[in-house]
Amino acid sequence: MRNHDTGPPWLIPMLRASYFIPCAVHGESNKSECNMFCLDCMGNAFCSYCLIYHRDHRVVQIRRSSYHNVVRVNEIQKYIDISCVQTYIINSAKIVFLNERPQPRPGKGVTNTCEICCRSLLDSFRFCSLGCKLGGMKRGDPDLTFALKLKQNRDPFFGGSESDESSTPKKIRRTHAFNRLMDGLSIYSSNNDGAESSGDDAATNISPATPPLFNHRNARRRKGIPHRAPF
Repeated sequence: MRNHDTGPPWLIPMLRASYFIPCAVHGESNKSECNMFCLDCMGNAFCSYCLIYHRDHRVVQIRRSSYHNVVRVNEIQKYIDISCVQTYIINSAKIVFLNERPQPRPGKGVTNTCEICCRSLLDSFRFCSLGCKLGGMKRGDPDLTFALKLKQNRDPFFGGSESDESSTPKKIRRTHAFNRLMDGLSIYSSNNDGAESSGDDAATNISPATPPLFNHRNARRRKGIPHRAPF
């Protein structure tokens, strides 16, 4: 970040760049319109054929909706915080507008508008575009920022997890709990015998007693000498 007033150094060049014009190098090729912007080079927009010169760079693709430049949320939110900016769904993709879109007459029943260009918005948003949020920051609002917020207890360099408990595999946690349970049973068995017992003795004490064998042949035999009933 350059400072809290203007956001990252590439933001203003990205907003002011000229898009969807023929590429100066590949102008004779098909689909050579300039709709790419490199966040590392911060130069002019370029076409898809120029991507070979921006390997391993942070590049976003600019699109167009209703004659206005937009960028997909899943591309730009990796680099800046777009909170307070209203998003839209176009062609099944969530997008955000780059620059302001003035609306002189808000529709009837509109209760919330953009703080910069008066575009009608949903109640949960303050700006209609990234440029309007930048304008709000220049006014000195301390609550606005483009800086991404790191999650609590997360290492920003190594991608640490939020907590040690969540990073521990469930299978390992269950095994540890099972071992503690078995240790408790072994101690309980040792106290009842009055002395320490080995693992085999503990297993013997925990296992149920062997039931006595039952001979079904002996059960069918009559006991004693049979006596005939008197008449």
